[in-house]
Amino acid sequence: MVRRQRTVAITIAGVLIIAAASHGQTRTSGSDYPERFGFGRAATHGEIDAWDIDVMPDGHGLPAGEGTAATGAGIYLRLCASCHGREGEGATAAPLVGADPESTPPFGPRYEAWRGDRPDVPYTIGNYWPYAATLYDYINRAMPSNAPGSLDADQVYGLVAWLLAKNGLISNDAIMNAETLPTVDMPARGIFVPVER
Repeated sequence: MVRRQRTVAITIAGVLIIAAASHGQTRTSGSDYPERFGFGRAATHGEIDAWDIDVMPDGHGLPAGEGTAATGAGIYLRLCASCHGREGEGATAAPLVGADPESTPPFGPRYEAWRGDRPDVPYTIGNYWPYAATLYDYINRAMPSNAPGSLDADQVYGLVAWLLAKNGLISNDAIMNAETLPTVDMPARGIFVPVER
């Protein structure tokens, strides 16, 4: 009985595929349909460039602008603290700060074993992110969660600087921009292990 049902299902699927293929050929090769439907237009180069906002780990794609921990502090308190905690310790959203000795893993080959020994330690910018430039990319495209993409380049650089300084990865007066951000030495760069989701 099961074998017969499987055979019938395969036959029906084959007929549907053949019908869809022949229908598709009629639609694309027939003259019944106009080449254009009278709405829409090709995107301009400026419109395409506006959507091209990705930043690579090596910093390729970082825009002009700059920020420091001081310029990012107020922005963080206003836009980020309600979800991530006043000091980045986490609240309704994940913690962002955690590079102190208690929460920083022993970087090296025992990383995975350390995670197993310390399941209470959350992943943070200070102990997990392998590249500083991708922090810019994520904040720029996805934060704040209620208004993603609403921050200008200086604001994002300021937030990145504040977060890196809070994690002890740069000094409070370091200026983050397209040249300096990719050079930040992230502790997890050599041992990054993706989270299974």
